[in-house]
Amino acid sequence: MRAVQASEFGGPEVLVVRELPEPTAGPGEVVVDVAAADVMFLDTRLRSGWGTDFFAIELPYVPGGAIAGVVASVGPGVDPSWVGKRVSTPTAASGIGGGLPIGGYAEKAVAKADTLVALPEGLTPAQAVALTHDGRTALAVFDRAAVQPGEWVLITAAAGGLGVLLIQLARAAGANVVAAARGATKLELAERLGATAVVDYSAPDWAAEARAATGGAGAHVVLDGAGGGLGEAALTVVADGGRFLGYGAAAGEFATLDRDDAAARDVTVYGLFDITGSDVDWQALARRAQDEVAAGRLEVVIGQTFPLDEAHRAHAAIESRAAVGRTLLTV
Repeated sequence: MRAVQASEFGGPEVLVVRELPEPTAGPGEVVVDVAAADVMFLDTRLRSGWGTDFFAIELPYVPGGAIAGVVASVGPGVDPSWVGKRVSTPTAASGIGGGLPIGGYAEKAVAKADTLVALPEGLTPAQAVALTHDGRTALAVFDRAAVQPGEWVLITAAAGGLGVLLIQLARAAGANVVAAARGATKLELAERLGATAVVDYSAPDWAAEARAATGGAGAHVVLDGAGGGLGEAALTVVADGGRFLGYGAAAGEFATLDRDDAAARDVTVYGLFDITGSDVDWQALARRAQDEVAAGRLEVVIGQTFPLDEAHRAHAAIESRAAVGRTLLTV
């Protein structure tokens, strides 16, 4: 089978399509004929050699932690009725709070039967794989945020795959959204999806502009997918008594927050592991996200797709900050 493989760490050019042996399903596993694979910002970081102290990537490896397609075969202990069904799923090696996002950039990939989500009618494989990580995470973040009608919500990395879903969820809940992103194209997308106000965080005073958009009182809720210095600045926009949820690192790292200042202002801070606890039913959230999209209540934004042999271009688009919404590979 054809698969994208990195035999060394480096730039996008290290991603090369090679012929590899077809995988086989072990106990509790299935093999999926891949139609589409998700490309995450994390994929680009790992390919560059970042994070090897936490993600034990062994070279050579096939990147990609989420796929959609048709179940081709099942391993021991798996219901054979899965064969022929359209599904989306993390890869077998991937996992929330652990695991490795590998194995997906290929014509065939292995997944655990327990993580399969059957696609409802009306949902394409591209939409489904775009939701595999973002759909359930957006709902987990939003449920924890407990956004109320009339509240002001600041969303950073608002034009990314997760941010675009959160804009829509907040607006559907009756909240006012300040969307922060970089560049006119991303801000226009946020406005189209219903943002009340948009702020370009390439401007040095963007946090003050975001607070001003709320009428000066600050945001009741900040949903931070950017991290780094952007997330740290976003904390200053939270109104006293508000909530800050930091779940992303689009800026390169998670935000280092002044928790003493937050506590002094009675701001509740939730980190990634507060949101992705063991009590979360991820399969239920995945099905809920798919149903919302299939029913037309939630829009998946797929900004760019590339064929398997152009995976390097997909990584370059993400690293250039030009990508909007989800970035996918089609097989």
